[in-house]
Order: sequence, then structure tokens, then C-alpha cells
Amino acid sequence: MPILPIYAALFGLIFVGLSVRTLRLRHRYQVAVGPGEAPELQRAMRVHANFAEYVPLTLLLLYFLEVYGQARLLVHLFCLLLLTGRLLHAFGVSQVQENFNYRVTGMALTFVALIGASLRLLALGMWQ
Repeated sequence: MPILPIYAALFGLIFVGLSVRTLRLRHRYQVAVGPGEAPELQRAMRVHANFAEYVPLTLLLLYFLEVYGQARLLVHLFCLLLLTGRLLHAFGVSQVQENFNYRVTGMALTFVALIGASLRLLALGMWQ
């Protein structure tokens, strides 16, 4: 059974959750476009956008790893790193009184998944 559809579905649900959170904050602060004067809305927008910037590319790379028949454990590991990284980042950046440890750890885990998948695909391409 393929691994990526399960993780893609989880990321899809998280994306919708981040979207709904941003929409609710827009309604609360009566802001149609941009962040207005609300730091909480600005943070929610950045969390949502950052998720949209990193998750699709990383999932695509992980899909290629799965298609090339890489070890299921490796694909699960990278998916779990990405999932954990995105959740930590979202939590950290969402806090107006931010604890940078969540943000930094979240980005580090995201980068490990992104760079790890990229390097593995490059290695596969060079030795095949």
C-alpha cells in the first residue's frame, strides 16, 4: 500500500485547519485583505503561507522516493519529520509571545526532510 496518500491527506486536513483559523481571525478583526493591525492575524497568515510554501514540494520529493521504491521506513521517517516540523513551526509562529525554539526546531525538521529527500533522489539519479 502506498504511504504518501495517507500523509498527503493529513497535510490536507492541517492546511484546511490553518485556512479556517486565518478566516476566523479575518472575521474577528474585520480584515478582508492583508494582516490589518492584528499581530495574531499576521502570524496566522504566515503560518498558513509557510505551510503552503514547504509542504507541496517536500511531498512531491517524497512521492518520487516512494515511486523509486525506496525503503518504506525512510519514506515514513521523512514524512514524520515533515509532519512534526510543520506542527512545531505552526505552533511556535502562532504565538504572539513566540518561543523561537518551536519555530527553529520546526524549520530544522522540515529542512531535514526536504534536503534528505532531495539528496537521496540526486544519489538515485546519479547511480542509475
